[in-house]
Amino acid sequence: MPRQVDYEERRRQIAEAVRLLITRSGMEAVSLRDVAAEAHVSMGAVQRCFRTKDEMLLFALEDISRRVGDRAKARIEASDAPRSAATLLDRTLSALALVDPQDRAEAQVWGAFVAHAAVSDQLAAVLRETYGKLHDLLVWLIGYGQDTGELTPTADPATEARTLLALTEGLTAQVLVGHLTPESAQEALRRYGRGLLTRG
Repeated sequence: MPRQVDYEERRRQIAEAVRLLITRSGMEAVSLRDVAAEAHVSMGAVQRCFRTKDEMLLFALEDISRRVGDRAKARIEASDAPRSAATLLDRTLSALALVDPQDRAEAQVWGAFVAHAAVSDQLAAVLRETYGKLHDLLVWLIGYGQDTGELTPTADPATEARTLLALTEGLTAQVLVGHLTPESAQEALRRYGRGLLTRG
């Protein structure tokens, strides 16, 4: 059992090195040798954890996908405000958009993986699963808001969830390249969210 714990910790250590390299220099900087140096481990240690670069990237993407989902859930659960549907939706969209300054490194890594997934079936499969889970979370939140009477009953939850997921992804990219500020991106999210509220 201790050997297995050490193995998993080493894999997470290597995944963190992958994220740091991508943040600093992009996906092209990720090689087994450079990752080993960044993680302060030997090449052999990396190769014992991952047989190929693609296997290492796959694990790193699965790890960051889990982080994105956990971040959304944590911001929901940490809310001190009344657990209104509007508040929950706002906090969830803020977590998914990765537009806050403290989210920039993670947004860079996410964007690099999305771009790389266009030529990698394995990475694309992980992203499809992640998007599916986030879509289901948004569908639930919108349905919850309709049940409480806060969100318009005429909205189709599945359609709105797809739109919101695409909106958060687009805003992440536009903030990364400097087309939008984090503040203007957050306002765009809030403005769309307000459009889903029932009119009192």
